[in-house]
Amino acid sequence: MKLSKENYYSQEANREYMSHSQYESFLKCPAATMAELNGERVEPANDNLLVGSFLHSWSDHTIEQFKEEHEEMFSTRGATKGQLKANFQFVNEMIATLENDPFCMFVLEGQKEVIMTAEMFGAPWKIRMDVYNPDKRRIIDLKTTRSINDLVWSEERWAKVSFLEAYHYASQMAIYAEIERLASGGTQWAEPLIVAVSKENPPDKAIISLNDSKMIQRELDLIEGNMPWILDIKSGKKEPTRCERCEYCRSTKKLNKVMFYTDIGQA
Repeated sequence: MKLSKENYYSQEANREYMSHSQYESFLKCPAATMAELNGERVEPANDNLLVGSFLHSWSDHTIEQFKEEHEEMFSTRGATKGQLKANFQFVNEMIATLENDPFCMFVLEGQKEVIMTAEMFGAPWKIRMDVYNPDKRRIIDLKTTRSINDLVWSEERWAKVSFLEAYHYASQMAIYAEIERLASGGTQWAEPLIVAVSKENPPDKAIISLNDSKMIQRELDLIEGNMPWILDIKSGKKEPTRCERCEYCRSTKKLNKVMFYTDIGQA
């Protein structure tokens, strides 16, 4: 299957290719992931995804198309017709804080929304880079976050961690770096950079380098170790386990036993 901007996020593409988001989804709940791949579940939309998508449409100059596809974000009547609704107005401030920073705009220079594929760890993978600068050997990802410096509680680590750790962005950028290397036939990883902008008033911003070869290799080793059981589930060789905590598991749960009171919170 040849990927394009039109079919990149399609169910067919997701069944054929692995991606960082699909990998993370398998780690969270294999059952929910397989339900989505089989068309039995649709990932619920949320405002955070809309905000991120709007910012990306600004970056790749497709805002008008975005407006047509996401009318729910925009006013449809009166003097504010065509403008962002009040609860999304802060996105304009986020864009302005990037546009008014020459260094941010310099880092964001390059080819937009570049798709690459490569065979990795026994499966075809796909990536879609927000900004790709092959001349400067850079991969840039544009991220929104509640705060750049405030720590976020992680159930996985049972501690407060940076937003990068909480949302596994190191894993994502390691995948991007390796697939770019494989697809381009290079011997070195391109420099992974994150341009982050916060939802605070006024927004904060930062350019964050993940150009750490030891970290990239560590993340790739972890992914390689997880891929055999993921591929067994995706191919139907093994039944997917349920996390019993996510929206999908809650909505499809069938009780078959009584829980003892000391077991609450232990699963």
